Amino acid sequence: MRTAFNNWGNSLIALLLLLAACSSPDQPTDRPAQDVRIRYTARRVVIADTLYRGRILDRNDSVLVATRPQYLLKLPRRPPLDTLALGRLLGWDSTTVRRRIAEALPYPGARPSYPVQLSLTRAEAGRVRQDSGATVPRLTLTERQRRVYTTKAGAPVLGYLSAEAQPFFRQARRTGRGRFYRLRNGGVETYYNGLLAGHHGYRHPLLDAKGQQHGTWAQDTAFQQGQDLHLTIDAKLQAYAEKLLGGRKGYLIALDPRTGEILAYVSAPVYPAATPTAPDQAGVRAELLEHEDMPLLNRPAMLANPPGSVFKLVNAAVALQMGAIKPTTGFRCDQSLVSCVHHHPKPSSLTVGLKYSCNPYFYQVMRNVIDHVPDSLVQDTVAARHANLARWRRYARSFGLDSVLGVDLPREAPGFLPTPAYYDKARQTRNWTYRSIYSLSIGQGEINLTGLQMANMAAIMANRGWYYPPHLVRGIGKNGPLPRFTVKHHTLIDSAHFAALIPGMVAVLQRGGTADASSLTDVGITVAGKTGTVENDEGDDHAAFVGFAPADNPKIAVAVYLENAGFGATAAAPCAVLVMEKYLRGTIAPKRKRWEKRIQRRAQSE
Repeated sequence: MRTAFNNWGNSLIALLLLLAACSSPDQPTDRPAQDVRIRYTARRVVIADTLYRGRILDRNDSVLVATRPQYLLKLPRRPPLDTLALGRLLGWDSTTVRRRIAEALPYPGARPSYPVQLSLTRAEAGRVRQDSGATVPRLTLTERQRRVYTTKAGAPVLGYLSAEAQPFFRQARRTGRGRFYRLRNGGVETYYNGLLAGHHGYRHPLLDAKGQQHGTWAQDTAFQQGQDLHLTIDAKLQAYAEKLLGGRKGYLIALDPRTGEILAYVSAPVYPAATPTAPDQAGVRAELLEHEDMPLLNRPAMLANPPGSVFKLVNAAVALQMGAIKPTTGFRCDQSLVSCVHHHPKPSSLTVGLKYSCNPYFYQVMRNVIDHVPDSLVQDTVAARHANLARWRRYARSFGLDSVLGVDLPREAPGFLPTPAYYDKARQTRNWTYRSIYSLSIGQGEINLTGLQMANMAAIMANRGWYYPPHLVRGIGKNGPLPRFTVKHHTLIDSAHFAALIPGMVAVLQRGGTADASSLTDVGITVAGKTGTVENDEGDDHAAFVGFAPADNPKIAVAVYLENAGFGATAAAPCAVLVMEKYLRGTIAPKRKRWEKRIQRRAQSE
């Protein structure tokens, strides 16, 4: 503000000097010199109108966040407090009173050093007003306009208004992870703040001593009301997906592959969306900040992990493009190369290799990619290896990997794909061999992808080679999304090679496939997918799954990643197909109801 004022002052001084120079006589005259300089005054006039902050709505126009009156009850500054009387006044039982006060304290176990503020409903505030201090004296009720959340779901998507999150920021600064959380959790409230807030209009007249206007000293600006944001999120699907993950560590991303619109965006453990800004949730925020599972971490955008066997899809597509294999290429399940946890027939083709997720098969696929020696480099296998790895990486990067996808959130990690130079430095030699980097073939080692990249990878498979960048806002006011989200991106892989992957992805969920128990054929939905079990040296393996449905006309693509959950087939795939079924049919078939309840109970218990 000070800089803007100084710039304005300098401009005004320059203008006055110019006017003075123009009004000075050019030639001598017999008449006495007269001071004909004209003094002008620059004004900045606000175009009076009331600004309101835009609402946030889901894809079906249900209001999720809006500016509304909030009622705060300030308890007496000093105890004792008659909590029984307070409960009777507000219609709360004694347990609710104690819980609400405990949640409002700055940290768990803190002594109730008043004042404490409690957020009330309109009806509860009406009771306090009507009572006028007769039941519980020294209560203070205030009403103010604040952002109000109508849903508990979607915390990392909705985010918070920075001005209302200052108590959270102060708490965060006192923790080791505070700066990390503050910078990365603003959601669409932070990303689209300027459009949500709107701005005043200003006129900039230049006035003489008599108040007459002589042009303007700066360009006038038009008044712009705050714009509503229409999200891509389906609020009901979001809430359902959060129930499936609950207190577990991981993420679930569902998007429409035809548009890049994100239908559900879950970062788990989940927490209520209002928590960072609620005046009476200081204790809850303290627990979240200190929790070992880091629930405030926006996992889909900020956490990059090895993808495991789901990355075999990318490797297979690249190998087909480079001519390292054909769809009919078969390899022996040679476990002297790498272990294979699945007992299965010989992978005589790419489809069979995908169906059983045969590790030795994809070891040999990647070996064909890296160790192929062109005629021009027949005498230099080291140079050939470097060139092949660089070419593999170039094709893989065209999937939007090793770079940010540009989602409309404040922060996004790029993930990582290794380069030849990386291995030269890591191995301290240029003479590294395929055997020292073979973990790439099964999506382990140095490869790291974010949840957004995993979901986008599934969308690319669904679209046979192209994608729109994943995004969370489909409309701003009466306009569409930001222009960059309407630009179609193509990979460097021919669509025919993606078509060659689909039979194997469908077979994964058919009899004998790694995820056959998650089939939706009983309700007429063919799912195409790929399971992944990610080795973890520090604990239980991580479970992964990517897929889309219906296989022949994809309308939803899903990526699930559950930390320390074991096999992708038994932990991640069931969550993914339930979300698919819920979105495509609206209900879950009776056959999977028990399955659904078991997953939800586990999510609540962790």
